[in-house]
Amino acid sequence: MSWKDQAVIHAEAEAPKEACGLLALIKGKKTYWPCKNLAETASEYFVINPDDWADCEDKGELIGIVHSHPFGAAVPSEPDKASCEHLGLPWFIYSTQHKDWFSFKPSGYEAGLYGRTWIWGKYDCWTLITDFFKQEKNINIPYTPRPKSIKEFSKKPLFEATLPTLGFKEINKNEIEPYDVLLVEGPEKKLSHTALYIGDQTILHHNIGQLSCREIYGLKYIEATKKVYRYGT
Repeated sequence: MSWKDQAVIHAEAEAPKEACGLLALIKGKKTYWPCKNLAETASEYFVINPDDWADCEDKGELIGIVHSHPFGAAVPSEPDKASCEHLGLPWFIYSTQHKDWFSFKPSGYEAGLYGRTWIWGKYDCWTLITDFFKQEKNINIPYTPRPKSIKEFSKKPLFEATLPTLGFKEINKNEIEPYDVLLVEGPEKKLSHTALYIGDQTILHHNIGQLSCREIYGLKYIEATKKVYRYGT
């Protein structure tokens, strides 16, 4: 059975949700590695479980991203094209409705800041902020390596220790201004999420299982914000 046959079986079984997986070279053979879709709206987009990703990389060389479109054609969405560009890997889409495939490779497409698919360590809350500074402020902030898995990261989030080394200085929470970085307490009661305050009581952020978006900086996030940092002060 070919890797595409395995991917089709997975896609049909997961419908009407989007199925997602990885194409890997394991012991010299192209192998489909099914992954759990963590997206909150799994019928509309996908978020690969980072633990599945890490397990696959431990077994072989990652050579492609695979997912299904349960409704409509196997045409890449804007988040698909953006994620393909960022990862630098070929993408393969299977339409469970039309029973056909479409593949594409990185081609120079420039990703926007909104509507990104969440991918741990590649398209996540911190990557969104560093990309904002690069695109909107022409400031290049060095990449911060993440642990392989979310579980490992959640035990000891790295943002609080890393931000001061990247040119950010902690400020009083009551003095918040546009483009300040917020350290937000997650469900595990640790500072595991970052958001960017962009003014008018609005934040730009990228939660796990969701697309990157603007959101009102309401009471929920205000109470969860424990520290605020400003670049270049």
